Amino acid sequence: MSFSFRRAALAKLALPLGMIAGLTVPVLAQDAAPAAQPAETAAPDPAAVVATIEGQPVTEADLAMALASVDQQYAQLPPEQRRAAAFMAIMEIRLLAARGVAEGLDKDPEFQRRMAFLQQRALHSEVIDKDIGQKITDEEVRARYDKQISEAEPVNEVKARHILVKTKEEADAIIKQLDGGAKFEDLAAQHTTDPSGKTTGGDLGYFAPGQMVPEFEKAAFALEVGGYTKEPIQSQFGWHVILVEDKRAQQPPAFDAVKDQIRNLVFREKYFALVDQLRKDGKVDVTDPALKTAVDAMDAANP
Repeated sequence: MSFSFRRAALAKLALPLGMIAGLTVPVLAQDAAPAAQPAETAAPDPAAVVATIEGQPVTEADLAMALASVDQQYAQLPPEQRRAAAFMAIMEIRLLAARGVAEGLDKDPEFQRRMAFLQQRALHSEVIDKDIGQKITDEEVRARYDKQISEAEPVNEVKARHILVKTKEEADAIIKQLDGGAKFEDLAAQHTTDPSGKTTGGDLGYFAPGQMVPEFEKAAFALEVGGYTKEPIQSQFGWHVILVEDKRAQQPPAFDAVKDQIRNLVFREKYFALVDQLRKDGKVDVTDPALKTAVDAMDAANP
């Protein structure tokens, strides 16, 4: 069935390692032959030195950090080429950074402001990960799911078929045939303009409030099981004849299907709770009048 008339349901800033590695790796990416799967080996020692740049060591931990930031497009490269891309990125960054220090760019006030902001942002991410993300347990997520389900208002849904035609006259004629005992599925196969409805007898399956356009939904939920519309229903898609086959309480989604969304919900709640507490305990004084007005308005809109 075509669901075209259903209504729609409900930053990080990254280091430019992928861009930098992209300057050095495309030839490898194009010319690389498919590699045999390597035998499983032990994880490398993070402290192991793999190279030096201007006398400073490059470790396995440095490579791993760079690999985590290299563009996803390099995920299909053989492992050694991914490592080479990561190393090239590190080399270019360190050599250019050393050039910047030699030119005194690290002493520029604007650069120092940006560095302070980057450090604060990195610490912000670290706190989020360590104090929130890593402390959320599977049991906590399951408990939040159970709470959501238990507090949710019961929602009924209907199972229906429909025949969609272009004119009211066509719909009236179909209703007369139903009154005369014609089978709904046969009429759908003959007359509906909904492409999938021709092969399914107009079957829509089960749907809940908010999933159909309002005119259609109102008529479908008003029908008794086994009943069909005695008057055609007009929507933006044409004229509908609707048959309701069943009504039931909507089944909640399985835990495994929504656990990631529930985990994100728990994460967001804990994050905003932490921020609110830190704001209460901290000293924040907005001295610019226009900025204070805007901030207060945002707080009022998001209590």
